[in-house]
Amino acid sequence: MSLHCRVCDAALSATPSLSYCGMPKSAQYFPDEFNVGNDSGVDLHVYECGACGLIQLSAEPVSYYREVIRAASVSSEMAAFRRAQFTDWVEKYQLHQKKVLEVGCGRGEYLEILAQTGVDAYGVEYGELASEHCQSQGLNVETLFLEDRLTRVAAYPFDAFVMLNFLEHLPSPVHSLQAIADNLKSDAIGLVEVPNFEMIIEQELFSEFIPDHLSYFTKETLITTLNLAGFEVLSCQAVWHEYNLSAVVRKRASKNLKRFELFQHDLKRQLDHYINTFPSNSVAIWGAGHQALAIMALADLSGKIRFVVDSATFKQNKLTPATHIPITAPAKLEQEPISAIIIMAGSFSDEIYTILKTMRLNNPGIAVVDGAKLKILE
Repeated sequence: MSLHCRVCDAALSATPSLSYCGMPKSAQYFPDEFNVGNDSGVDLHVYECGACGLIQLSAEPVSYYREVIRAASVSSEMAAFRRAQFTDWVEKYQLHQKKVLEVGCGRGEYLEILAQTGVDAYGVEYGELASEHCQSQGLNVETLFLEDRLTRVAAYPFDAFVMLNFLEHLPSPVHSLQAIADNLKSDAIGLVEVPNFEMIIEQELFSEFIPDHLSYFTKETLITTLNLAGFEVLSCQAVWHEYNLSAVVRKRASKNLKRFELFQHDLKRQLDHYINTFPSNSVAIWGAGHQALAIMALADLSGKIRFVVDSATFKQNKLTPATHIPITAPAKLEQEPISAIIIMAGSFSDEIYTILKTMRLNNPGIAVVDGAKLKILE
């Protein structure tokens, strides 16, 4: 069975880039004297995606991957770092009194600090004991894992989110980020941190590979992952003694393509009005490029245009697709009187207008399609 990249789904090489044998089965499993006989090491196989570059394990996630487990309490140095980081982030993106969600909040170590910055802080944590601990401390935490894009946090939508050293544990990083995005308001801000694989390489930390961490991100692959999930990356830099990569993101807004329908209908109205000012079937079009062909079809010009002229010989003596208007050489304009010419040639329109001025024509009206506007030249 072929393996595929966790981020871009490209096929991975059949041969791993690195293999370690007899490794601990997880970072949170410690056998005692009663079950040590059942413990055995596992083999880790590390792959590099040839398409997006992500370094990753081929292993299944550990059984507790949905939970955030921080073995040690947050040090005073780390607490000070997070307090300054969150404060700057909240101020820069004007998040005061806004709803901010921590995804994978553990026992609330960072959520409590975040709440002190003046935001309306919420958290989700899959581990029941950790979630209950948060609630006992007065933190607004729901026992939940964002399993898929249908999963909703009770208090959604949120103005912003943070996700700290959790993404690397998840088997499908892009899908998990999309599930977060679906719980956010449009244009929401995010703060995402992962261990910095570039530092691991520089420091030759060969022992950093563990079954708990399925993905190992560089700045480039983290940005790729965030982009694929629908986020615009505003900044990405190494923090905390270069150990983490910290990315600030914004939920990418959808393009309003419905406006194109308005442009289409408006241009059709302009073309119909212009063509109807001349005798029936007496208007020609210059241009059989893809834009012109699309406009003819979308404006329903079939039966309204005498013929189309185009300089490309392979198009001549053919019909326009969909509208079935005859295509001929430009010389036809001098041989068969017409009332008006509509230029539909994009960036070549000025050149064609110049050519028309040199031809022996019977003073036809001349107009040009410029974007979604019809401009009358003569």
